[in-house]
Amino acid sequence: MAQRRLTDFFARRRPGVSATLRRAKPAWRTPSPAKSAPCAAAPGPGSSRKRARPPAEPTRDERVPPARKRLRLPADAVSGSSSPAAPGSLEHPSPQSKATKKTARSAGGQPCLAAQENKVPSEVTLSELKSCLQRAQELGARVQELKASAQKDAGEPSAPKDEGHLEGPCGERMPAYQRFHALAQPGPPGLVLPYKYQMLAEMFRSMDTIVGMLYNRSETVTFAKVKQGVQDMMRKRFEERNVGQIKTVYPGSYHFRQERFVPTFKDGIKRSDYQLTIEPLLDPQAGSEAPQLTASRLLQRRQVFSQNLVARVREHHRAFLASLNPPMEVPEDQLTRWHPHFNVDGVPDIEPAELPQPPTVEKLTTAQEVLARARSLMSPKMEKALSDLAQRTAEPSSPRSPSLAQPATPPATPPAASPSALKGVSQALLERIRAKEAQKQLAQMTRRPEQEQRLQRLERLPELARVLRGVFVSERKPALTMEVACARMVGSYRAAMSPGEMEKHLQLLSELLPDWLSLHRIRTDTYVKLDKAADLAGVMGQLARLAHAEETL
Repeated sequence: MAQRRLTDFFARRRPGVSATLRRAKPAWRTPSPAKSAPCAAAPGPGSSRKRARPPAEPTRDERVPPARKRLRLPADAVSGSSSPAAPGSLEHPSPQSKATKKTARSAGGQPCLAAQENKVPSEVTLSELKSCLQRAQELGARVQELKASAQKDAGEPSAPKDEGHLEGPCGERMPAYQRFHALAQPGPPGLVLPYKYQMLAEMFRSMDTIVGMLYNRSETVTFAKVKQGVQDMMRKRFEERNVGQIKTVYPGSYHFRQERFVPTFKDGIKRSDYQLTIEPLLDPQAGSEAPQLTASRLLQRRQVFSQNLVARVREHHRAFLASLNPPMEVPEDQLTRWHPHFNVDGVPDIEPAELPQPPTVEKLTTAQEVLARARSLMSPKMEKALSDLAQRTAEPSSPRSPSLAQPATPPATPPAASPSALKGVSQALLERIRAKEAQKQLAQMTRRPEQEQRLQRLERLPELARVLRGVFVSERKPALTMEVACARMVGSYRAAMSPGEMEKHLQLLSELLPDWLSLHRIRTDTYVKLDKAADLAGVMGQLARLAHAEETL
């Protein structure tokens, strides 16, 4: 009885949902445009069902449904309808909301269809892209053919095909900082050595230093000691191949031998093993019993090694000049730089010379050799068993093929252009153009460093003349001191330059155009005076003509 009263008490205190909704008055108001979706995509057959998100902020007139009603999926989502029902009208939807739903369906149908049409890929667009790509490839091939024909017509030497794919001694492609090392050298161009030759010169310097230290204290110099010292100094690998290259470049530098019973104080090398010993070849000095490898001798040997490397590059450069059209010949004492088209870093590597090898010791490796050696010490049964074993082991074995040494590839020389490459152009005109170009390149290769510096200053003079006139116009003075003029020009010039270098440019400018710019020495100062009435364009043109005439000489 008590349980029944308790149940009736809770039923009276908490009425059902239907009673609450029955007491609520229906709200007759215009639905907001935010609640009606223009286009609601129907869930596909493979899409997952998601629960409808409850409204963020319910209005005062709307009733919040219970938790069970909010967690249920709407009926239109299950059946595939386009718009869910409003949360405020669960049981009694108004006729105005129904009309709004129909309007939303009719208005939102067209954007949905347009969006679906945009998602479909166009076959016409793909075909157009394929045709454009094919056309671009054909144009690229045509450009390559035109470039090749233009290079042949101009008569210039074409670079080897494998110029950009130079390979090292192990068959690996050399990195860019080695292939284009000569182009990145600072200062004016000169007789620059290839990167691999410079590394070999550095190895010789390190090796000579280690050998000198060991030789001066009367210690036997072995390759193992030198290798460890050179690798610690250079942080690069140093092998017998590099020693052979040093012997090829400078044969009179060391004397190599294979010796035994040399104290090494190492566990990996036995005293009975042969080791490569190195001894420097020195000229005996007067009054000294044992010559020493002093610092002056080290410097002299380093200079001889560098000269030998330059001589090797000169040989390749001479062969390159002979392969040009027309051939060129430059005196060795007048050559100050390489030809512009000569690939310095593409010269072939130095072939290593043969070093003394340890004598071959006879070792018994097969049963037949053992039988031949110990035939007199065996019994007849033992000799017969060993002979049978030697015959069985000799049948499946095959003689080894001797390894053939790969010959060194000679340097690739550019092919000469055919004389009938250009059509419609007279051969005499082509010969004159080639001769003029060869003369210009010859003058460039035999130019001294002083001439090169003067040409660089002449090229800067036209722009410096314009800057100088602007300085005088801004200062509004007939004359300026050299310090003030140089300071103003250094601040106005586009490139960084010191006041001393700017003063040299002004002196050269006064030498070339004394009527336009004059220098006056008064007491301890030098004054610069400029003719402002002169035509600046004529002055700059005259300076450009002087620079061109100086360059063609």
